[in-house]
Amino acid sequence: MTTAHLNRLMTALADGSKQHITALSQAAGMPPPQLNSLWQQTPAHIRGLLRQKDGFWHLVRPLAMLPENYQHSAFKVTVLQETESTNTVLLQAAKNGENIHRRVIAAHSQTKGRGRQGKSWHGKSGECLMFSIGWTFPQNQARLGALALVAALFCQQALAAQGCPVQIKWPNDLVHGLNKLGGILIETVQRNGQTHAVIGIGINFVLPKNTDNAAALQTLFPQHHTAADITHAILQQADSVLSRFAEQGFAPFQAAYEAVHRDSGMDICLLRDGEIYGGGTVAGINADGSLRLKTEHGEQNIVSGETSLRRPEQLVSTQALPQQHLLLDGGNSRIKWAWIEEGRIMRTGHAPYRDLSPLAQDWQQYGGKHIKITGSAVCGIAKQEAVQQQISNPIEWLGSMPRALGVTNHYRNPGEHGADRWFNALGSRRFSKNACIIVSCGTAVTVDALTADNHYLGGSILPGFHLMRESLVQKTARLNRAEGHCYPFPTTTANALSTGIMDAVCGAVILMYNRLQARCDGHVPDLIITGGGAAKVAAALPETFALDKQIKIIDNLVIYGLLEWIGSHNATEGKA
Repeated sequence: MTTAHLNRLMTALADGSKQHITALSQAAGMPPPQLNSLWQQTPAHIRGLLRQKDGFWHLVRPLAMLPENYQHSAFKVTVLQETESTNTVLLQAAKNGENIHRRVIAAHSQTKGRGRQGKSWHGKSGECLMFSIGWTFPQNQARLGALALVAALFCQQALAAQGCPVQIKWPNDLVHGLNKLGGILIETVQRNGQTHAVIGIGINFVLPKNTDNAAALQTLFPQHHTAADITHAILQQADSVLSRFAEQGFAPFQAAYEAVHRDSGMDICLLRDGEIYGGGTVAGINADGSLRLKTEHGEQNIVSGETSLRRPEQLVSTQALPQQHLLLDGGNSRIKWAWIEEGRIMRTGHAPYRDLSPLAQDWQQYGGKHIKITGSAVCGIAKQEAVQQQISNPIEWLGSMPRALGVTNHYRNPGEHGADRWFNALGSRRFSKNACIIVSCGTAVTVDALTADNHYLGGSILPGFHLMRESLVQKTARLNRAEGHCYPFPTTTANALSTGIMDAVCGAVILMYNRLQARCDGHVPDLIITGGGAAKVAAALPETFALDKQIKIIDNLVIYGLLEWIGSHNATEGKA
């Protein structure tokens, strides 16, 4: 069994349609009895997609894989299973004097994919649509400054024609709201008075895990589209647009680009090397592709280069924060804290209430009269007072609120709503702008729902892992066992206890997730998990549930919620 056999099998199934094992056997070049063994060699994120019934196989969603024999009438297409970078293949060909005009290199996976400003572009096999288009222009490179914008436009137009609600973030990012769907990298070679351009395109087919602010085709399209469908649509549009751009430049496309530019008329910040260096209101796009920006010093033209854009809501207002701040998360069993300097978390710590000496030592080392202290507490008055005894400055304890940071709290009585749940919800907005389920694994486990348009709907509370175990041990005979492990079918009492407890938590998460997804018209919410048991819960969720979902494990989510709140609060005070 070779890699080639496996790739042919995955490619044969990539469109998601049902196929009989005899056809798959022929495609893979292996006898039908060996197909199951071959499939077990697929990557884990693909293996669980397979469904088998009555001799037919199909995948629950398509893969971003083109057939090896894929062709297009206007381009010469080569499909590779793996390469360092599709851009590199065409660039090297151009440097070697080969004709790259209307050549396309596609790959199922890249080992050294890259994006703008030297950033890498990662994608597991089947998760990201990746290909590069070669095009030779008679103009020199200086006259092709708007090529990146034109490339983004033909991708946007192709996807929109298929029903995908996508916009462009200047100069060439494909976005859905504040989430990035895809990116484009233009690289060129000058030879014989011509510009040989390589247009590298990477589009998320499914949501990449552990990636912030991402979007994917499979969650945006109203129905399944195969990789071949999408590639064909983009190449068709590229053929028309690039031919016209070569003759007429950017002018014929300027109005169309501005119509789908996400940030038109919006306030934005300019970043270079991750640092804000300016900002203003977007006034439009110039004929050369530069950005027109209204600033307090007048209108400026911004060329792309090393510049990135962010909307203000994507940034924590660090300028409004005191230079130093101490944030406290008073849970039921322990206190956690974070030292903030200029809006950044510099140090964290934690201690049980029975021994708060680590907090006292931290305050003695880093504390001072100028430091403001803000906390969230569910621990009760006595424990709050014990914490205050360790710190000389007064603590401002915050509770749940009817509304903050644009989030509306639908809890019937916000006064009885746990402050930790509220600040977890506020903190989640730093890691997701989508609808999301927020799970906190502490003394109790809470499972809360937040919509994409910032309505906190409430959620459920159940005993945490230790509380469930203690209840069983105290109230049930013969269950005082050592902690076991989770198995699909546990055969010891210790393992049965651990499995049952974890199943209860995972079941609560899945139920709440399904309710929110139904409310979101089928769009895929994100899942954010925090607390000591977060990693265990994430690992225990069924693979069929976790697949295609953005699952993020975030430590100190309450602290992030407090950080977001004080930034907004102090910014408001500064304007008063």
